[in-house]
Amino acid sequence: MEVNYQNIKVIGFDADDTLWVNETYFREAELEFGKLLSEYETLNTIDQELFKKEMDNLPMYGYGVKAFVLSMVESALEQSNYSISTKSIEAILNIGKDMLNKPVELLDGVEDVLKVLSQKYRIILATKGDLLDQERKLEKSGLTKYFHHIEVLSDKKEANYSKLLNHLDIKPSEFLMIGNSLKSDVLPLVNIKAHAIHVPFHTTWVHEQVTEQETNGKNYKTINSLRDLLKILE
Repeated sequence: MEVNYQNIKVIGFDADDTLWVNETYFREAELEFGKLLSEYETLNTIDQELFKKEMDNLPMYGYGVKAFVLSMVESALEQSNYSISTKSIEAILNIGKDMLNKPVELLDGVEDVLKVLSQKYRIILATKGDLLDQERKLEKSGLTKYFHHIEVLSDKKEANYSKLLNHLDIKPSEFLMIGNSLKSDVLPLVNIKAHAIHVPFHTTWVHEQVTEQETNGKNYKTINSLRDLLKILE
């Protein structure tokens, strides 16, 4: 089904893995964590147990690096039967600090696209995660000037988007969301009668993956690069 974008007035962009690299750093951190715990469990078990702990903690800690670090610490304690050294706990904390200090690596074409689209549309940033970390990354990115509004959401479900659009007085039919996650950036928008374009990133967190059944009949477009937006929206 062809999508008509003529009524779009506001475009929302996700941040992590849409504007800049993020998930890659989590995969690297998981490998480091696996090495630290390798004397207690197999790498596969370590990875699975960490993911379970993250899912258990999501309602309390939310998303982001700090929540990830807390889950690593708890998982390390449990998987080592509480015998892990304080030095190893310190190493886990340092994994998190290294993640927070990573440079912001913009994905191809990001600033060129924002520069063009911001002249015609109102552009907002709608991301989830830790507020301080997202603010830090946005500042490092040099992209702040392109956004009329910046929102760090606790989650990205239909209710979160509806509340955001109501707050900003945006009609769903006039809103387009751009992001790498079908679960967070596309399907919730389609479900509230807004528009969405999927820009896949080469790595997707397991929690963000969806089944083919969940996407069946959903009206959205997938593009290979943010640069393709200019062919669609200019």
